[in-house]
Amino acid sequence: MQTLEKLSLPNIGCGTWAWGNQLLWGYNENMDDQLQAVFNLCVSNGVTLFDTGDSYGTGRLNGRSELLLGRFDREYVGTGKENICIATKLAAYPWRWTRQSMVQACKSSAQRLGRNVDLVQIHWSTANYAPWQEGGLLDGLADLYEQGLVKGVGLSNYGPKRLKRVHQKFAERGVPIATLQVQYSLLSTYPVTQLKLKDVCDELGIQMIAYSPLGLGLLTGKFSEKGPFPKGIRGLLFRQLLPGMRSLLACLQEVAALKNKSMSQISLNWCICKGTIPIPGAKTVEQARDNLGALGWELNASEIAELDKAAASADKKMVQNIFQTK
Repeated sequence: MQTLEKLSLPNIGCGTWAWGNQLLWGYNENMDDQLQAVFNLCVSNGVTLFDTGDSYGTGRLNGRSELLLGRFDREYVGTGKENICIATKLAAYPWRWTRQSMVQACKSSAQRLGRNVDLVQIHWSTANYAPWQEGGLLDGLADLYEQGLVKGVGLSNYGPKRLKRVHQKFAERGVPIATLQVQYSLLSTYPVTQLKLKDVCDELGIQMIAYSPLGLGLLTGKFSEKGPFPKGIRGLLFRQLLPGMRSLLACLQEVAALKNKSMSQISLNWCICKGTIPIPGAKTVEQARDNLGALGWELNASEIAELDKAAASADKKMVQNIFQTK
């Protein structure tokens, strides 16, 4: 049986794939070298946790995200290679409901990656719509750990009540839960703050991973109420949220100016100061460099308090994941 000590999680994850299937929106093969450069820059600067999912890049680009990540890992030859931790999330598809289906799914991910998965996570709980399905999926997740196919297992989009139940279920088999991944940012503090999810994770020895730590880009300062806006649903969401974010963005801008940092760096460092591993996305070297600027320093207590207050005063919050449980 693997031990937790063998799963080394860095202080921050810079997941090029962290914002999910958005990686492949507008993707073309000409981007491969650019994404390899992003990967290389992150690893050479000590950022070694990369998060993906087997549902990222479906349809025409089936499995493309895992295929790319595996290739980037193989072709990287710089410092820190031995510390690279690849995490993937296995989707709770309707046709996936037996423990064997989860084991096979992870094996398929490993085949696409060209190496074993370090951290395997269930992408979401089915408790909100098909609770009968979840038992087999969780059993399969634990099987992967017991069979030594992964170094650690994690959950995603679980709230404190459900997390405690699963933790007990796994503890009975001697399987530790290494991580819990949930949406978390200054624009989305539920369920971490409101349901005290972070406290539960700390009590159970589970590391929290924060996805969408930049609020889909709303916390970068690159967008305003006047536009221009992204196309599609994302643009519609921005139009709805930006008017209610004025005080939060103003606070972010003020703290950024005082610290001589970008608003993105302040947002990411806030997540780090809260004891989470943020996994921002980066398609370009410039974006990756900006993300890296969130490392090596900390916001002070008064700055965190001001940001907390501004976050609480936002009129509208980021839309919650429909699979998030309580």
